Amino acid sequence: MLRIGFAILWLSFVIYAFAFAPPNQPDTFELITQLSSGQWEGINPTIVALFNLMGIWPMIYACLVLIDGADQNIPAWPFVLSSFAVGAFALLPYLALRQPHTTFTGSKSTLLSLVDSPWVGRLLAAGSIALLGYGLLEGDWSNFIAQWQTSRFINVMSLDFCLLCAVVAPLVKDDMAKRKINSPIIFGIATLIPLLGIVFYLSVRPPLITTDSTTATASS
Repeated sequence: MLRIGFAILWLSFVIYAFAFAPPNQPDTFELITQLSSGQWEGINPTIVALFNLMGIWPMIYACLVLIDGADQNIPAWPFVLSSFAVGAFALLPYLALRQPHTTFTGSKSTLLSLVDSPWVGRLLAAGSIALLGYGLLEGDWSNFIAQWQTSRFINVMSLDFCLLCAVVAPLVKDDMAKRKINSPIIFGIATLIPLLGIVFYLSVRPPLITTDSTTATASS
C-alpha cells in the first residue's frame, strides 16, 4: 500500500505542476539562469535560499538512496542523478518501486563509503543552517508569498521542498535498521523536523554495518 501511495503522490504532483499550478512567468528562464550562476543581486533572499536548498536535498537523499539501492532490484543512481534537476519528480518513482530492506549485504564501494561518512552529513547540515538563516532572516516574505501565488517555478519548487521533507521516513527507517539503531527519538527527529532533522541524523549515524565488518568482528 505504501508503494501505491507513493505512485499516487507522484502522479498527483505531476498533474498539479502542469495543470493546476500558477502559470509560468515570462522571466522564469532568466531567473533560473541568475540563480544557477550566482547572480543573486535583486533577487529575494528567500528564493535564493530555497533554490540552493533544492540542491542540498538531492545530496541528502543520495546519502540514503545509494545505500538503500545496493540491495534493490532497480539501480538507484539514475533516480539520484535526476533528482538534482527535478527533485521529488525523480525520487518519488524510486520510493514507489523499491522494496523495504533492513540489512546491507556485501562491502562498501568508494562512493558508498563517501555518502556513509558523517562528515558529509555535517557539511550538509552546515550548508542547510546557513541557507535557512539567510532565507528566514534576510528574505522578504510578503514578496515570496506573492511570487508563490503567481509563479509556477516558485510554487512547484516550494511544494517540491515540502514533499522531500515529508517522504524521507521509509528510507530513514530502513537505514536505521541497517545500522542497528533502535531509537524512536532519533527517528522522530530525523523525520518530523523538516530538513534539519535529517541532516542531524546523517551527521550522527554510526557507520554502516556490512557483512565484511560483521565477519571481521566475529573472527576477532
